[in-house]
Amino acid sequence: MEAEGTKLAVVAVVVEKEESVHELNGLLHRYNRYIIGRMGIPHRARGVSLISVAMDAPADVISSLSGKLGRISGVSAKVAYSKMPS
Repeated sequence: MEAEGTKLAVVAVVVEKEESVHELNGLLHRYNRYIIGRMGIPHRARGVSLISVAMDAPADVISSLSGKLGRISGVSAKVAYSKMPS
């Protein structure tokens, strides 16, 4: 069940530089209390990883994580929010 004042969202992450993974994982670890689960799919033929991060968190926390992920070199992130009321 959704906590009061939080949103459900999925952060889609594309990692194009393998050397960025350590910084990315450290950042996700700092937000782990809001992360419901995550799934990573390496696409070895293209040298890219696709990661989905499911979150239940205040909108500003989700936005903050997404922005910080997008500032990591070789990493792109976008958020899809649930339309469920908070």
